[in-house]
Amino acid sequence: MSTCVFIQIQCKPGTTYQVAKEIALREIHSELYSTSGHYELMMKAYIPEGEDVGKYINDHLLDIDGIERSLTTMTFKAF
Repeated sequence: MSTCVFIQIQCKPGTTYQVAKEIALREIHSELYSTSGHYELMMKAYIPEGEDVGKYINDHLLDIDGIERSLTTMTFKAF
């Protein structure tokens, strides 16, 4: 069973579309949206079973040039 996470991504000015393109090319997301507010992008991802969430995000997402910071929200079964 995979772990669902939502990741808000803050990009360096002028890099949002390039960051979104790189995320799409890596195929690490389930859904990807442009957002308003403090973060430019919101990504829904499923972390493979057995993977450490923080390490997976660090290894597969945060090395993309243009990402300044991220905020990850973990999900849990509601019922």
